[in-house]
Amino acid sequence: MYRSFRDMPVWKNALELSSEVFNLTTTLPRSEDYGLSSQIRRSSNSVSANIAEAFGRKHKKDKSHFYHISRGSAFETQSHLFYGAEIGYFNVDEVKKLSNNYDSLIYELNKILKTLE
Repeated sequence: MYRSFRDMPVWKNALELSSEVFNLTTTLPRSEDYGLSSQIRRSSNSVSANIAEAFGRKHKKDKSHFYHISRGSAFETQSHLFYGAEIGYFNVDEVKKLSNNYDSLIYELNKILKTLE
């Protein structure tokens, strides 16, 4: 049993991925500050934030709700990564690596959700 969300490997992984996404977006054009940069940063940060919120909830139904939101944000982030690669903003190999890491994170979230069912 974890004493804090900060002890959870899934939260640590989500936070690390969010940092990687942030670093990836620092090279985007200023014209994307309120577009892709903002969207992908918010969705990637939402993953770890919702894991933390789920941790703080008492009831299984509440916990499950926030883990589902976290999983959805992970998929959203993948979509933004693919879009960025498609239009030439992001390196395709970097996107594949990040996407694979998000797949692993989603797998871990699915395992958590399964235990809450």
